[in-house]
Amino acid sequence: MRITLFDYGAGNLHSLAKALAGPGRAVQVEPDPVAACDTDVLVLPGVGAFGPAAARLAPGREAMRSAVRAGLPTLGICLGMQLLFDGSDEGDGLGLGLVAGRATRLAAARLPQIGWNSIDDATGGAPDALFASSGLTIAYYANSFACRPDDPAIVTAWSVHETDRFAAAVRVGACVGVQFHPEKSSAPGLRFLDHFLRTAARGRVP
Repeated sequence: MRITLFDYGAGNLHSLAKALAGPGRAVQVEPDPVAACDTDVLVLPGVGAFGPAAARLAPGREAMRSAVRAGLPTLGICLGMQLLFDGSDEGDGLGLGLVAGRATRLAAARLPQIGWNSIDDATGGAPDALFASSGLTIAYYANSFACRPDDPAIVTAWSVHETDRFAAAVRVGACVGVQFHPEKSSAPGLRFLDHFLRTAARGRVP
């Protein structure tokens, strides 16, 4: 399995690449948004600011948007999740527009939110398979902005910072976005990543 991290100048690529690696998995870092789509799994990493990341994405925005819409398994983490949306109040530029909505600043006195926070299932029935299989009920966050999807039906988990309830995870087809950092969320976070990759290898993302 070829796993590509799109490098838009964000940090934390080494720890994320290490968390994604494993038997039968080749992880590469690619700064070209068009070339990044020539892969089995695309990962948009976290850490960074929306404006500069959107600028790096811009030359290949339509190519990446088309690839993900065509079924390329994709995982957006933190800032990477926000890039799945139309845009962000943090900076200029366009996201991929795969999820209608935008990122806005958390309505909280303490920003950024850094540390552990609980995750609440949003399905109203059986938990989303990625959470059920991993046992991930608390995760590590480092964010001042959060995604506000126009359609709450795509939200698979919620979190609350102070009094602001925001989408912890969304899923549209084979595209998953998480506001938290699974690579920093201990063993359950690593199991979350592993289950995502295993289901991607089978040609489906639950």
